[in-house]
Amino acid sequence: MTLLAVTVAAVPVALGGCTFGGREEARPAPPELTVTPTDQAKDVPISAEVGTTVKGGTVTSVRITDDTGAEVKGEPREDGSTWVPSVPLKPERTYTAEVTATGDSGKTTTTRKSTFTTMPKSTKPAITSTLYFADERTYGTAMPVTVAFDPPIPEEARATVQRRLFVQTDPPQPGVWSWVSDGRQVYYRAPDFWKPGTTISFRAGLEGLPIGKEYVGDADRRATSKIGRQVALEIDNETKQMSVFRDGKLLREIPVSLGKPSTPTSSGKMVIMEKHEYTTFDTRGSADPYVVDVEDAQRLTWQGEFLHSAPWSEGVQGYTNVSHGCTNLSAAAADWLMGVTEVGDLVTVKGTEVTLGEGNGWTAWNVSWDEYVKGSALPVPAGLAPSKAAPNPGTVAGGSPAPESSESGGSPAPDPSVSGG
Repeated sequence: MTLLAVTVAAVPVALGGCTFGGREEARPAPPELTVTPTDQAKDVPISAEVGTTVKGGTVTSVRITDDTGAEVKGEPREDGSTWVPSVPLKPERTYTAEVTATGDSGKTTTTRKSTFTTMPKSTKPAITSTLYFADERTYGTAMPVTVAFDPPIPEEARATVQRRLFVQTDPPQPGVWSWVSDGRQVYYRAPDFWKPGTTISFRAGLEGLPIGKEYVGDADRRATSKIGRQVALEIDNETKQMSVFRDGKLLREIPVSLGKPSTPTSSGKMVIMEKHEYTTFDTRGSADPYVVDVEDAQRLTWQGEFLHSAPWSEGVQGYTNVSHGCTNLSAAAADWLMGVTEVGDLVTVKGTEVTLGEGNGWTAWNVSWDEYVKGSALPVPAGLAPSKAAPNPGTVAGGSPAPESSESGGSPAPDPSVSGG
């Protein structure tokens, strides 16, 4: 349903003024205030926000109560355009919003009340959202807040969804949301890596949100976690060496074996997505079927590229590429690395035969900032806008978040305790 806002000018309490020495001073006009949902509106989505528009003043108070008189907590958006309930409203309930605006002079106020009723519980299918940002974790400085969707979000509905994805950072480090081209993932990051010690609080307020004509959002989720020290891995195919840095200082050089020519490792900027002390790579059904148990495995892509222990290739590590696309390490090096890295650390691979596919993993760092912000479905704040206008804003990445294979086939699904949501 479409909610129409009606502006009603407040009637001044007194139209006259005081007279001093024969001169009359007019009382300042009260502000004009518009509130949505409009009074007596029905079938309002449970994701509704209280919208306010003011002429000649600013909103100074918003209070919303349900039909039992209980107050609904919430907070304003940064731009002050709406007041967002902290939890979804209840279906088929009546709510009253009372909003007060104070005039620019500070001497007049206008108060509006709007009573509205929410719609019944939706019977439309829900789009499943998966949050890859868990609560009470420590992540690396390249960790993008990532939300995946099934089915994907159509392009025309992405702005609606994006407006219900909230991020706060302490200390403040503003960022931008960016969609993959197929609508299956959306990332949030800042222009630079997160500062160590930053706290990130996230809310996906999607429960009951109308998404296009056919779907609704599935859930309201929150998570708060911290950013740890900065660790970065750089892998050079020419030298067959991995350089491990912590806070900018080189910790160790490790010989590696990358993907053989028929199954090359991807070059690009990746993020460690999950870590397993033990797991099984099962590629049965592929052109090169095998089943192998591995230790100390760290996922880099959805299609199954990992850093992992490979004692069977220790003799050629540093010299020859023999893997199915993964980065092979010695058992001792892989065990050591597991104690150094966190989910969210950046891994850069260069010099291989193929480049990282867009959306194959958390590819938010595999493009420049100017390219990244083109993927926002909403206007980018002035301080974060690209350095020059782009002709075709809208997408920066593609691909599916569904894990497919390990070393080109059959990896286990991501561990929910790592991936979040």
